[in-house]
Amino acid sequence: MLPEMDGIQALSEIRKNNINTPVLILTAKSEIEDKLDGLESGADDYLTKPFAAKELLARIRTMIRTQTTQTESILYVGNITLNRATFELTSPTGSFRLANKEFQMMEVFLCNQGHSITHKRLLEKIWGDEKQVQTNVVWMYISYLRKKLEALHANLQITEASHAEYILEVGG
Repeated sequence: MLPEMDGIQALSEIRKNNINTPVLILTAKSEIEDKLDGLESGADDYLTKPFAAKELLARIRTMIRTQTTQTESILYVGNITLNRATFELTSPTGSFRLANKEFQMMEVFLCNQGHSITHKRLLEKIWGDEKQVQTNVVWMYISYLRKKLEALHANLQITEASHAEYILEVGG
């Protein structure tokens, strides 16, 4: 009952693009067939209206708890995989074992594919409270990752979205 497409179609598109964000369907549709359609399309949970706020919050907490305990060890975006256990960045043409900071940065990009990430956020997320870090270190690591993606013939690239903002885009 969404304006452009129904929720089940939207959810199917999300899952088709390997987006694993938890989805809780909140709907007035309470028939068993509707629930089955939602869950089989990739929803993590299904709650019909009217519902108690306490139940909604409990279901959200459960979804968050489940997601954090079942973090996938391999991320897939485009023709690239990143193995969180081995730090390997792989494509059909080869692989690289990434250094710790490269791995952390690539993980941030893959988990936020299609969304711009600020220079400041990368510094905070990867280098945290390290006071001696130069601001150009982010650009340097992005350069390393770009070269590795190119060598792997990746169908994704890290581009500058705007001044001091970067985005991982899938293409070709």
